[in-house]
Amino acid sequence: MAASDPSPPLKDKIGQMILAGFRGLEAREGDPIIEDVRARNLGAVILFDQDVSDKTLPWRNVQSPAQVKALVAMLHRAARTPLLVSVDQEGGRVNRLKAAYGFPETLSHEELGGRNDPAFTFSHAAMIARTLAGLGINLNLAPVVDLDANPDNPIIKGKRRSFHADPDVVGTHAIEYARAHRQHGVLICPKHFPGHGSAMGDTHLGLVDVTKTWNERELIPFQRMIDAGLVEIVMTAHVFNANLDPDRPATLSKRVLQGILRGKLGYRGLIISDDMEMKAITSQFGLENAIQSGIEAGLDMLCFGNNMSYDPHIGEKVMGIILRLVETGKLSESRIDESYRRILALKQRLPRSSANG
Repeated sequence: MAASDPSPPLKDKIGQMILAGFRGLEAREGDPIIEDVRARNLGAVILFDQDVSDKTLPWRNVQSPAQVKALVAMLHRAARTPLLVSVDQEGGRVNRLKAAYGFPETLSHEELGGRNDPAFTFSHAAMIARTLAGLGINLNLAPVVDLDANPDNPIIKGKRRSFHADPDVVGTHAIEYARAHRQHGVLICPKHFPGHGSAMGDTHLGLVDVTKTWNERELIPFQRMIDAGLVEIVMTAHVFNANLDPDRPATLSKRVLQGILRGKLGYRGLIISDDMEMKAITSQFGLENAIQSGIEAGLDMLCFGNNMSYDPHIGEKVMGIILRLVETGKLSESRIDESYRRILALKQRLPRSSANG
């Protein structure tokens, strides 16, 4: 299917809504990830350096710059529709392309915010973006625009992932980070909407309730980036806030994604979930229920990092679930079309070198 095909099969449209992780330093013919990209029209992949579910494996997807570049090129060649190849290259501790593998050293958001020199942040982010572009990676799942709002937050403060406690400082540095990536043809993805910085817990491990700690100020960096026209993808948070939605975490909440992100903030781009395999989702909702609720809420792309647990056929499995939801009338094909059109419109704006590696 060409990217401009006006009437692709339903399966091809569903495939574009899935971002999946995989194992392997190479991607050979017959590998599940190649089958997902080529036969199932998978929309995006994510690279990791370490395998969380099997710590005996010395590598996941990253060994050296030359190896990553070759792997990414294989993935792009297999794609019928331009492929998003993503990585969490925030800088500092959340840094999949580490100096130990031959990549440039990076600074954390906290270090950049501490310097509070927007020009330096732009320069540092440009170095990251150049590195990614040179490898054929066209989506950086960064910056983190959560506020440094809770000194006991294990996943944001604990990993030095926030630029600052002041939302205006966060917004300023996030804008420079985004501008630098755009200059090099790499997409960015501000996260985690509507704000994870005030949380007491880690959504990787279970339900995190921010009802008593979340503040509307946490929306400011997102609003500033949207107003600046620098946001084409936003990642959701799995946090629960009864004041925003008494029943569902943000990732699965129409009130949050449609009411606040699209309605109040005026956002028109792609909405992508944080990893749907985090325990904040898996411990509370079944896989099919979570997928249905997320798409109903407004997710355009669902992320399955496939790293906390591993299933080589995760792409095929998720695609089958969404297809059944449509065929049984639980989801409408028009809802799939809505996300598909957004995804395709974004991919058609990718620089050619970014789209094809």
